[in-house]
Amino acid sequence: MLLGVDVGGTFTDAVLLDDGAVHTAKVPTTPGEESLGAMAAVAAVLEVAGAEPKAIASFAHGMTVGTNALLEERGARTALVATRGFADLLEIARQDRPQLYRLCAPKPAPLVPAELRLEAAERIGPEGAVEPLAAGEPDRLAGLLREQEVESVAICLLFAHLDPSHERRLAEHLRGALPGVHVSASHEVLPRFREYERCSTTTIDAYLSPLLGRYLDRLGAAAEEAGLPRPLVMQSSGGVAPAEEAAHAGAWSVLSGPAGGAVGAALLARLSGDGNALGFDMGGTSCDVCVVEDGAVRRTDSRRIAGRTIQLPMVDVHTVGAGGGSVAWRDAGGALRVGPHSAGAEPGPACYGRGGGEPTVTDANLLLGHLAADSRLAGGIALDVDAARRAVAALGEELGLGEVEAAEGILRVANQEMVRALRVVTVERGIDPRAFALLPFGGAGPMHAAAIAAELGIERILCPRAGGVLSALGLCASERRRDTARTVMLAGEKLNAERIAAAVEELIATARTGLGPDARPELVYELRYAGQAFELPVPGPPDPDPADLTARFERLHEERYGHRDPDGEVVLVDIRLAMVEPGPEPRPEAAAAAGLDRGRRRIRVGGKWIEAAVLRGEPPAGTAAEGPVVFELPESTLVLPPGWGAEVDAAGTVLATRSAGGAA
Repeated sequence: MLLGVDVGGTFTDAVLLDDGAVHTAKVPTTPGEESLGAMAAVAAVLEVAGAEPKAIASFAHGMTVGTNALLEERGARTALVATRGFADLLEIARQDRPQLYRLCAPKPAPLVPAELRLEAAERIGPEGAVEPLAAGEPDRLAGLLREQEVESVAICLLFAHLDPSHERRLAEHLRGALPGVHVSASHEVLPRFREYERCSTTTIDAYLSPLLGRYLDRLGAAAEEAGLPRPLVMQSSGGVAPAEEAAHAGAWSVLSGPAGGAVGAALLARLSGDGNALGFDMGGTSCDVCVVEDGAVRRTDSRRIAGRTIQLPMVDVHTVGAGGGSVAWRDAGGALRVGPHSAGAEPGPACYGRGGGEPTVTDANLLLGHLAADSRLAGGIALDVDAARRAVAALGEELGLGEVEAAEGILRVANQEMVRALRVVTVERGIDPRAFALLPFGGAGPMHAAAIAAELGIERILCPRAGGVLSALGLCASERRRDTARTVMLAGEKLNAERIAAAVEELIATARTGLGPDARPELVYELRYAGQAFELPVPGPPDPDPADLTARFERLHEERYGHRDPDGEVVLVDIRLAMVEPGPEPRPEAAAAAGLDRGRRRIRVGGKWIEAAVLRGEPPAGTAAEGPVVFELPESTLVLPPGWGAEVDAAGTVLATRSAGGAA
């Protein structure tokens, strides 16, 4: 049996896979003590499946602990040790503005305050040591850090990616002199050039690691006590790593939660489609979108989160503040807006009946019949239609609209936010969304899928049976993965097969530790023309032909920018390596024939009330329906207007197809 547990901001999801059988559970998250909610979800799904902990072969875990700590700035008390004269690197950053035309728009404050930025008397240049590390420097710095009572230290010295000797000496000394204090050294976290990105990433790693370590220690102890395997933790790159390893590398797990959803989307795109899909994860607070091509999710090597740069391999997910709990409001110009503010879990949307009075996307869906009034959410939450009506009607009065028109407007505005997000990862990157299926998941995603598909010209929807807990399902299917990278700067005669092979061999030797014999290398070579500021990634084998790499780079450059430079010198800047140990390939099966309830109710579509068929429960394989129809799945609801037809495949996925002129 394979177990996946995903901790979200509102709910904690669990999936247990027993061969083809899929068992699910959803419980409220326990903020501040997320491990308690995780173990409650485990207990709930074991009870649903009638299984014992000893039957679990693998326990994979994804969470938003690191993300939330970074967004809320509640990480460890962290110090930065930099080369003398460079302690303010985090403050200076790239000297760009958050918003081009707002000269006074503030940047986020550095995670390390000025009094905790220390300078080391040393200097390494591109050709080697310029100023040796003074003999007493490690002791002096350890004394200052001890006085400041720091929990964590980030070390980022000049050119440490080329010569880490000074950093290594400092890190070894501080780890011995300051027991209990976490130390992140940039040559271990990110051995690549670009000083600011290396410093920012190392600082985030130091800032998050103590918090993540404490959380994973508690979770690991609870899992061991319950008779479960030690957890594997989802990394931002879309692969899992042992909890002990993840606990000492906080920056690698910042996108742990969204990565699980992206892996789940890739799994379903392979099982129920042609491997090409646009993942669309709409939860309570936000919406995450990603592109799955040929059965694999796209990845990137850099991202800004809360205005702070992390330059590490991660799934390429774009996020907007449009979720089921996003609040609708009237702006100063009288226009209807939705988000990014969210009602959260407490008090939640008005229809939760917990004291919330602001209208949300969930309230609008309830009033328009897309969400059943008798639905019960995790934790036994019963929906209050009257409370939703009061909240939406109050906003409608401000806008000069009736409650139904206001609810329709809320959905249209929210849908446009999500369409814009999908265009960012498709149209703006040269991808035609019409060539992909839309794969909605999250508790709210399938309700909006048909409208978004019609807006983008998409004619196929793949709605997973376990769409409300797809991130947890993705955890079950995750590969073991270890990523690393190195700056090599090879050009001209130095760009030869021998030098590339030597660098790759060294990277593989570093990353292979702890992985099994089935681990295989995945290489990406980052190239640019001499004089350019940024590189283009070119996948290739471990022993590439330099001429072939150069030719592929030039083709990619022409595709991306519309031209190539036949006289330009090509530079191999970085080599990125992932050692990948294949994970399980679960094949979920559709539910048994029994248990599907049929009914009818009115829904509002295209400005009209219409009667729609309602299928509640897990539909067996072969179930077919024509729109208008509502599939009320265990953790999510799929709404299909007229013009859409649907059929359930062997994996339990609802395959919906829009006919020409089908409704939105």
